[in-house]
Amino acid sequence: MKKGKKLYEGKAKIIYATNDKNLVIQHFKDDATAFNNQKKDVIEGKGILNNRISEHVLTQLSNVGIKNHLVKRLNMREQLVKLVEIIPIEFIVRNIATGSLTKRLGIEDGTVLDYPLVEYCLKNDDLGDPLVSREHILAFKWMDVFELDFIYEEVRRINDFLQGMFRGVGIKLVDFKVEFGRCETDGRREVMLADEISPDTCRLWDMRTDKKLDKDRFRNNLGNLVEAYQEVAIRLNILHEQSNIRPLSYPKPKAVKIKKKWK
Repeated sequence: MKKGKKLYEGKAKIIYATNDKNLVIQHFKDDATAFNNQKKDVIEGKGILNNRISEHVLTQLSNVGIKNHLVKRLNMREQLVKLVEIIPIEFIVRNIATGSLTKRLGIEDGTVLDYPLVEYCLKNDDLGDPLVSREHILAFKWMDVFELDFIYEEVRRINDFLQGMFRGVGIKLVDFKVEFGRCETDGRREVMLADEISPDTCRLWDMRTDKKLDKDRFRNNLGNLVEAYQEVAIRLNILHEQSNIRPLSYPKPKAVKIKKKWK
């Protein structure tokens, strides 16, 4: 697959054209952002781990009938994906109250919700990705009612599957964000899961200790983000325990004096 020109660059990924008009290459960057891009850094190895974890999760979801844009992983940082028109709504599913939810509503952090809460946010960095209602989405024609109902059911199915998958490796799925897109399949328009599912887009806590294994380590200055993401990958059996995503660093070679031998 031939890599073409850059089509789009976001906070965490770059999209490149290919020689197939229906496929693009998704490149995972090492950039880390939080609080609507107010906090930024570059964390070496993050993009590699997100690529591997997202590939694993999307493949598992595809195996249970959740259609998504992933075609295959190309290398350590890139995936071949279907070209989709991203719907301008982020779908957030919450199982445990934390983050902005507790700040908005004054709920105690860590409160387990009786049933999953699905929220909608308009994808607009300039506006701070504001919360919107079902009525907003339909009134402003960001989606039609059939797409909205379909996606609502899909995100609940995704949540059920991911909760079981992570629970099986000792991780709580606290909440997550997903995006969907429209594409043409065999001459008909289809809506499918897109973007990524990784520790960048999920809150993941260790079941015994509540240790954060997600981007909150960056948001809240906890440190060791790559190590946390690597732990998720190891638990999911994506990486071996001996794996080390960080590139090896070698000391500068020292000059060696060679004594000449005279005959």
